Amino acid sequence: MTDIAPAEFRMPDVGEGLTEAEILKWYVQPGDTVTDGQVVCEVETAKAAVELPIPFNGTVRELRFPEGTTVDVGQVIISVDVSGGAAPAAQAAPAAGIAPGPETPAPAAPAEEPVKEGRTPVLVGYGVAESSTKRRARKAAAGGASAAAPEPVAPAPEPVAPAPAPAPVNGHNGTRPLAKPPVRKLAKDLGVDLSTVTPSGPDGIITREDVHAAVAPAPAAPAPQAPAPAAEPAPAAASAPVGGTDARETRIPVKGVRKVTAQAMVGSAFTAPHVTEFVTVDVTRTMKLIEEFKRDAAKYGLEGLRVNPLLLISKALLVAIRRNPDVNAAWDEARQEIVQKHYVNLGIAAATPRGLIVPNIKDAHAKTLPELAESLGELVATARAGKTSPGAMQGGTVTITNVGVFGVDTGTPILNPGESAILAVGSIKLQPWVHKGKVKPRQVTTLALSFDHRLVDGELGSKVLADVAAVLEHPKRLLTWA
Repeated sequence: MTDIAPAEFRMPDVGEGLTEAEILKWYVQPGDTVTDGQVVCEVETAKAAVELPIPFNGTVRELRFPEGTTVDVGQVIISVDVSGGAAPAAQAAPAAGIAPGPETPAPAAPAEEPVKEGRTPVLVGYGVAESSTKRRARKAAAGGASAAAPEPVAPAPEPVAPAPAPAPVNGHNGTRPLAKPPVRKLAKDLGVDLSTVTPSGPDGIITREDVHAAVAPAPAAPAPQAPAPAAEPAPAAASAPVGGTDARETRIPVKGVRKVTAQAMVGSAFTAPHVTEFVTVDVTRTMKLIEEFKRDAAKYGLEGLRVNPLLLISKALLVAIRRNPDVNAAWDEARQEIVQKHYVNLGIAAATPRGLIVPNIKDAHAKTLPELAESLGELVATARAGKTSPGAMQGGTVTITNVGVFGVDTGTPILNPGESAILAVGSIKLQPWVHKGKVKPRQVTTLALSFDHRLVDGELGSKVLADVAAVLEHPKRLLTWA
């Protein structure tokens, strides 16, 4: 009986130059029928969560990685028995060691071993870079020398001698053990010498389960060296720091959106000289105008749209940028140039369960008030659902962060990389305020503007902040500018 090689779907480059993604959720299981374009899983990159559609019809044979696994771009994540029983261009001689061509998937038998990835078409683009892990190509099966090379790895755990010599972390004992990059990383994190692991995968490949199995009996390994086998707790302790919870602390791996945000904020804080200015504003009229918009939505073209203070604050900032366009710029360190932007891609900082993201509204400067309200509503809904695309978070020119929703008066925001200004909006509270010569309760908030002092001096930054405050104090000016 001939076993047709399944079609294989590889982890695509779902962003620009991203090298890995974490599988958050599988929507299918082995045995399920899938169709071309059907979403089979959700993955999280360093920029966003993305749903992946499969490019062919058939029945799911195998899910190569469980949920929560970080997978390198270009690795096979799911195999499918295609409809009609014929997989796309199955290799006739899997042991020939010939890398597949642009239109040909990897051979069926050694699919588990990324010896040399061909440029197999993936979901986004057709150019996955070759794996950074280099291995010798297998020789023809006639001699069997290279194909049998991993065999000495199997009996490695039997002799006790290798155990006291953990120096070669990746087990370079003549031949390199076969394992995928994520498995090598797992072994490194757990302190496991791959040369001592018994492989259970096809063609002698070490799997994640093999590594975990090697960790479990680790405390018993020193038994032949000493009469008290339980007296050596060191190997067991090696796995404790890798994530997880004990009685006193919890360790959470830094990855995905939070990892790239941390890197970006550190880079911004130590590259651009930040200056932050503050102003406290009476926004009572702004709050009254919002109520008027809600009552007479049809009159202002705002039916079905969400109207809140962020809408008017966003419009006020756009007006201030129109009056002071030099603030909408970027510093090009490599070319020593100031890049003035003649468009505004307005970023809105959004807190999500996966971390802080800053999607932006493209060409916000050209939008009317109803159009801006619609764009803000879509941006917030998409971010909360975790469906923001990588493209939506690129190309921003200026940002608003609304810390007031958390009851915070204000803060000193850090610039989004590549931008020169960010406006923080504090909570709006009823406070005593001198209005027309008398102390009255008024709706008041505090604004904070951080800017890059290399290209925005104190005068320009002050003008922008003062213009935003002036518009919010007398918001009906927006009706003529909207």
